Amino acid sequence: MPRLAGAASVLVVLAFGMGSASAQEGIAIPAPAIDHAPNTTDMETAIFAGGCFWGVQGVFQHVEGVTNAVSGYAGGTRETAHYEMVGYGRTGHAESVKVTFDPKRVSYGHLLQIYFSVAHDPTQIDRQGPDAGPQYRSAIFPVNDEQARIAKAYIDQLDKAKLYDTTIATTIEPGKAFYPAEDYHQDFLANNPTYPYIVFNDLPKLSNLRKLFPKDYRADPVLVTEAGVAN
Repeated sequence: MPRLAGAASVLVVLAFGMGSASAQEGIAIPAPAIDHAPNTTDMETAIFAGGCFWGVQGVFQHVEGVTNAVSGYAGGTRETAHYEMVGYGRTGHAESVKVTFDPKRVSYGHLLQIYFSVAHDPTQIDRQGPDAGPQYRSAIFPVNDEQARIAKAYIDQLDKAKLYDTTIATTIEPGKAFYPAEDYHQDFLANNPTYPYIVFNDLPKLSNLRKLFPKDYRADPVLVTEAGVAN
C-alpha cells in the first residue's frame, strides 16, 4: 500500500491504482476436492497473505462464518514484525491476515476458494497490483498439517484445471507465527472506503465476492474493533 502522505499521495495512488491489475475481475473456480470436516465446536484460524493486507482483511470481514480477521505479519520474527521494517522486504514477513472462523458455517477449503478467487491474484510473484516485494507475496501459513495438506491439494487441483494463464505462485509456509499489525491498519477498508488506493484496488474485490459468492457475502463486516483484541 502507499507510504506517502498529503495531496501528493492521492495523485500517486491514482496513477498506480488506475493501471493496477489488482482491480481485476474475480475468477470462478471449483471448490476444493479435499476439505476439512469439522469435528469440534471450537473456532478455527487460518492465515493468508495476498498483497496489501487492507484488501485481504476487507474481503474476509465480509464472509459469513468469519468471526474475526486481523491484519498482521507472518514469515519472520517478532522483533521485525513492524510496518516500517517489513516494508523494506528483508524481514521474511508477508503482510498477512489471520482469519478466525466457525468451521460449522464455513470450511477451511471454502475460505481457500475465496482466497484464490477474489482476494488476490495467486499467479503474481512477489507483488499484487501496484505493490511489489516479497512482503506482498502470495502465501498460505497453515496452522496444522491438515491445512497444509488441503492447501497443497487445492493448488495442485487448480493448476491441473488450467484456470489461470500461468501456474499458481502461492507458497505454503508452515510453522510460522502471526503477529498483529499496528492498530491503524485494522479495519482500514471499512474505515476508509473513499481512500483512492482502496477504491481502485480493494473495493472491486468486495464486488467480486458479492457476485461470485452471494450466499457467503455479509453486508456488514465483522470488525476487529467489535470482535475484540487483535490477536
